[in-house]
Amino acid sequence: MPDTSNTTLLGIGSRVKHPAYGDGAIIRLHPVAYECCFMLYGIKMVGKDYDKWQVVEALPAEAAISFSEAEKSLMKILRHWSDISEVVPLGDRWDGGTMILKPGDDSLKPKDVPIEAFFHKIVMVRDRLRVMEQRINASKLTDEEKVDLQQYITRIYGSLTTFNVLFKNKEDYFVGEKGKE
Repeated sequence: MPDTSNTTLLGIGSRVKHPAYGDGAIIRLHPVAYECCFMLYGIKMVGKDYDKWQVVEALPAEAAISFSEAEKSLMKILRHWSDISEVVPLGDRWDGGTMILKPGDDSLKPKDVPIEAFFHKIVMVRDRLRVMEQRINASKLTDEEKVDLQQYITRIYGSLTTFNVLFKNKEDYFVGEKGKE
């Protein structure tokens, strides 16, 4: 259980659960308050001495934070708390390409699929797996049941690594069990 006392200064990106505002994250530090972004209520100021919320994930407070670090924190927060699909770039070499599905029977017609449409479906599968993973983690299942279901998801990611060739950026790749070691 994370430290919920008011003696620890929380850093940007720390996740909290407020009794009135719900799930949120600290986005800026002020001398006597945290600026928090709550999923349902937007940005609110909360005093640093407030102790009625639950600290879900405490990140250390640092004197300075770069724009890049803030952007990474925000992306992590958005991935964790939303069902919104992110824009994932297709590898440049596939732009405008076509996937051709040719049946083994020469009497049947092949099917041409724009690679962008196929890629969009792959990204949707990945995003929905991430949401499923988040919902499993937030569920009231036992830890053993959560681990069991997460192992299935990891195996699904492993089965989808073939499609990593379509992604422009490595951080968007599917990662199975071998990649997590």
